[in-house]
Amino acid sequence: MSDAAGPVQLAPAHPKAYLRVMAAHHHHEPQGSDLTKAAQATLEKSGEQWTAMRAQIFKALAAFDKPASAYDIAEAVSKAEGRRVAANSVYRILDLFVASNLARKVESANAYVANAHPDCLHDCIFLVCDSCGNTVHLDNDVLTNGVRSAAEATGFSPIRPVIEVRGTCAECDASE
Repeated sequence: MSDAAGPVQLAPAHPKAYLRVMAAHHHHEPQGSDLTKAAQATLEKSGEQWTAMRAQIFKALAAFDKPASAYDIAEAVSKAEGRRVAANSVYRILDLFVASNLARKVESANAYVANAHPDCLHDCIFLVCDSCGNTVHLDNDVLTNGVRSAAEATGFSPIRPVIEVRGTCAECDASE
């Protein structure tokens, strides 16, 4: 993938490589087995193996309709596998998924969501409903590039900005 300024690196090996993001483009957001295939291809492109356990954890993560903790995912995989899966094993794989752009971490909740477009890098903007827990991931490169620029203007080197806006979703707001 490239634009006029040069190639955009996916699943960067070094945090500085993450700094270039595309300003305007459209996503194809695969679902179900297509999302799993996109995640597998992205992980393998980064030089990692798509193991059976990684596949199970991604499948469980993608099945949640809200951000899921490592414990939630461990429980789901344990039920599916018929054997106990330790949360610390899940954490290690989730860390790999975040580093490889397969998952996003909602920092304030210490929870994760599957990235709907793992082949495309963006900084995170999350809208988190305090009433129901629904979390929406937005891509707005103009806004996040502005945050990066503001940080850089102070001499700070941002690696992975995450913006979380907490409030009430439209559905919960309408029911109050």
